[in-house]
Amino acid sequence: MIDMIEKEETMISEEEAAQYDRQIRLWGLDAQKRLRASRVLLAGLGGLGAEIAKNLILAGVKGLTLLDHKQVSEESCRAQFLVPVSSQGQNRAQASLERAQNLNPMVEVHADPSAIQDKPDDFFLQFDAVVLTGCPRDLLLRLDLLCSQHSIKVFCGDVYGYYGYMFTNLGSQYHYVEEKPKVVKPSGDSADGPESKKTKVDPNETTMVKKVASFCSLKQALEVDWTSDQAKAALKKTPVDYFLLQVLLKFRTDKGRDPDPISFEEDSQTLRQIRDDLLEALCVSPSLLSDHCLSFCFSELSPVCAVVGGVLGQEVVKALSQRDAPHRNFFFFDACKGNGVVDYFGPN
Repeated sequence: MIDMIEKEETMISEEEAAQYDRQIRLWGLDAQKRLRASRVLLAGLGGLGAEIAKNLILAGVKGLTLLDHKQVSEESCRAQFLVPVSSQGQNRAQASLERAQNLNPMVEVHADPSAIQDKPDDFFLQFDAVVLTGCPRDLLLRLDLLCSQHSIKVFCGDVYGYYGYMFTNLGSQYHYVEEKPKVVKPSGDSADGPESKKTKVDPNETTMVKKVASFCSLKQALEVDWTSDQAKAALKKTPVDYFLLQVLLKFRTDKGRDPDPISFEEDSQTLRQIRDDLLEALCVSPSLLSDHCLSFCFSELSPVCAVVGGVLGQEVVKALSQRDAPHRNFFFFDACKGNGVVDYFGPN
């Protein structure tokens, strides 16, 4: 059964119906009502965070809280279109507020300049979905566990140069509906021959099918035992981006930041050392990740932010509206593969 969100002001006004007319036609009024009743926390207002914020605000969530304690830098102005160039030195969440709110006055947008690490557990329980960008691995694991225990949808994502990823955890029992072509049962009249008894699909009519999906935790997804027979069999179809993410998260933990173009040579050497040590510890060959591959994960690139932010934002919308099949669990984007190749990896 699809869980209906029962909250204040779930009714759609005439003004909102006009504003979201295209979306209501696309996924239905009930889905838009569920979206309209949802509050989302977005942590990290870099280039990726700006793209996600834009997509959620335009989709019409009830409220969006922008959480970021960092200041606007010259680099962030290149990839982050919500902050004015003149706002360097200001808090990124607060500097993004005006342009974010102007995207859709019907959405309550709030800016919180606090550090996410300083927030108590109760702070996160007021949201229907939590989107985490720019967070260290231990914090991602802690919040993923906390939110899943309280049926809060969790999304993680980041962009590293030409690479980007998204992870989704919607819980062990996520209910949604999917639109399928209507199946027409045979009439039972044998006069027309065997063909008349076959089940047919009517392309002009559709029906809503209720489905359930199960998601693993972030801890399970990251801490795979690659010595097991099942994991060894899955290794060939596992994108190398999965192991690159492990390296980049370890770099962030050790350095307290992401690889910086200003210290390219030093950071490249550190990345290579982390790769060798980490993949060896995972019993996976370090040759999976070439030095060339590691050289393209510096800084946030606007086009990559747009792609990953578009996918991540749409997944949040689908999850909150409970409409259409979600990704399970990882989405990887690699702009080095021609025009960009999308890889999926969902550990069971």
